[in-house]
Amino acid sequence: MMWEIAKLGDISKNIQTGPFGSQLHQSDYSECGIPVVMPKDLVGGKISEESIARVDKTHVERLCRHKIEVGDILYSRRGDVGRCAHVTKKEEGWLCGTGCLRVTIDSEKADSRFVFFQLQHPDTVGWVEKHAVGATMLNLNTTILSSVPIRLPTLEIQKRIADILSAYDDLIENNQKQIKLLEEAAQRLYKEWFVDLRFPGHENTKIVDGVPEGWSRTNINEILTFHRGYDLTKNEMKAGRYPVVGSTTVIGYHNEFKIKGPGIVTGRSGSLGKYQFIWDNFWPHNTSLYISDYKDHNIFFVYSLLQTVDFASLNNGGAIPTLNRNVLSNIEVIEPTDELQEMFAKIAEAQYRKIRNLEKQNNQLKMARDVLLPKLMSGEVEV
Repeated sequence: MMWEIAKLGDISKNIQTGPFGSQLHQSDYSECGIPVVMPKDLVGGKISEESIARVDKTHVERLCRHKIEVGDILYSRRGDVGRCAHVTKKEEGWLCGTGCLRVTIDSEKADSRFVFFQLQHPDTVGWVEKHAVGATMLNLNTTILSSVPIRLPTLEIQKRIADILSAYDDLIENNQKQIKLLEEAAQRLYKEWFVDLRFPGHENTKIVDGVPEGWSRTNINEILTFHRGYDLTKNEMKAGRYPVVGSTTVIGYHNEFKIKGPGIVTGRSGSLGKYQFIWDNFWPHNTSLYISDYKDHNIFFVYSLLQTVDFASLNNGGAIPTLNRNVLSNIEVIEPTDELQEMFAKIAEAQYRKIRNLEKQNNQLKMARDVLLPKLMSGEVEV
């Protein structure tokens, strides 16, 4: 069957940029309100709420032409111009933010999910990067995006292909939800035992100087040691089996590792406050801090302890948020008895191993989807 080749602009109702900085100021953002989607929020084809900005409803009405709808495709306008996300029912009515481009597909001409998947095809990503402008930082505009070539079978086949690929994404999303529930359960237990002090045997434990008998107040450097990550260029991260861990996520792979897993990594500069549990051997990037010395403490206890420390509030950088290891090391924490730490760690380890298995499943699903996507998009595999 012959597939047509159309330009993205020909099958779209509208392609527009998000509001300019003069329309949406830093002072307009608030802790509560309607989310505003920025390029950093476009993660793995989805819109992440982890650090999303928000504005009051009055700003949403003022910028109503930038409200996103189900089926829209949001693109990063600067930097990683291959980054995009498909809008679901959950995000309907949110704002397309500064730095993003919004594409609204004409449903009579194409299936938006199919178009979204084709935009993730390596050939399409390569076309976008080749035609983007800018020497130090790539930039997209509506003209370039409108010219992206899209290969189109019939609408019926588009929907079949989108259904197949969406099934993989649905399984991945369900696993992510289970992972989140398991993480929350482990953290609730830590809070119950070591913050609210409702640990096993608390009824018969005396409080001495504000802490349960046998517990102690100490600095965090008595429990662990922070180390700065190592330099690595983008070119060096293009191949290899070992994950390169940045401030918030895996940012590439390398053929060597610096640290034997499991380990814990947090952001040193850029994004702060997220803690990552890394099972495999890894290379901590210089934007991160890693922990390799737990001083006879269980790693699962340490990981849960760290999530109660608000590192993001300890920023001592200027334009770029930065953590100082000396400041971190002097944070005061309460250390329970060794027996309670081990009791907690056994429960937490079982939960984190379930998380590990779900993460492995997701990696396998992503690999299978990524292998299948170009075959479906080229017509090599018929549906």
